[in-house]
Amino acid sequence: MNKPVHVNSWDALRAFTDARIALGRTGASLPTGELLKFGLAHAQARDAVHQPFDSDTLAGALQESGWQTLTVHSQAADRTAYLSRPDLGRRLAADSRSLLLGLPDKAADLLLVVADGLSSKAVHRQALPLLQALRPYLDLLGLSVAPVVLAHQSRVALGDDIGECLRAKAVAILIGERPGLSSPDSLGIYLTWGPNTRRRESERNCISNVRPEGLDYPQAAFKLAWLLEQAFQRGLTGIELKDESDNPALYGRVLPLHSQLGG
Repeated sequence: MNKPVHVNSWDALRAFTDARIALGRTGASLPTGELLKFGLAHAQARDAVHQPFDSDTLAGALQESGWQTLTVHSQAADRTAYLSRPDLGRRLAADSRSLLLGLPDKAADLLLVVADGLSSKAVHRQALPLLQALRPYLDLLGLSVAPVVLAHQSRVALGDDIGECLRAKAVAILIGERPGLSSPDSLGIYLTWGPNTRRRESERNCISNVRPEGLDYPQAAFKLAWLLEQAFQRGLTGIELKDESDNPALYGRVLPLHSQLGG
């Protein structure tokens, strides 16, 4: 008697990836169990997009860990506007702009923005441990850091608008990435030198898939620290600054600390 489910010959490879491979088949269709798992993953991805950003709770956790915080909003008034009008997510709301411009003039080397993006779940889970892993590198590099800005309904380019208002030399925005069917909680980091509203996407460096199952916190913090050291030495980011953090000859000051931290 034939088995109702035919196992795929690549089944052993599933131990090495979350990708949907070697699912087997029932006749010409997916097995029921795999179909249900796909439906669950799709629902989790949709939920990640629409889950509200609980910035108050995150701000409290950051403040308990020694970070100062501010909260701002983009021009997208709600999630519907954010999803249908990406341009509104790239600019500050008028009241948020007034808040930032009204702060005492304390231009910092680095501005850190934590933004909901397309997955607030990613921000809730990954932002605080990543910042904690980054803190020793910031101390080593001697960078002054502005209060962490928590941004609602934000696209990547909102960091440029915020950075221009605060006159930061560089901005790193930690933002929820577009959810995948195996990674609804993946965080991205975008680093931009000299943030202003005229910056192009090619003038940023990106570190993606930050989560324990992807690029873990120590490695992500090290990559960002390496890019920060190079950005401040060269005065640039983007396509002119290649990520060569795997080249020992270019580690600079961050490698010894990375080794001490168990990297």
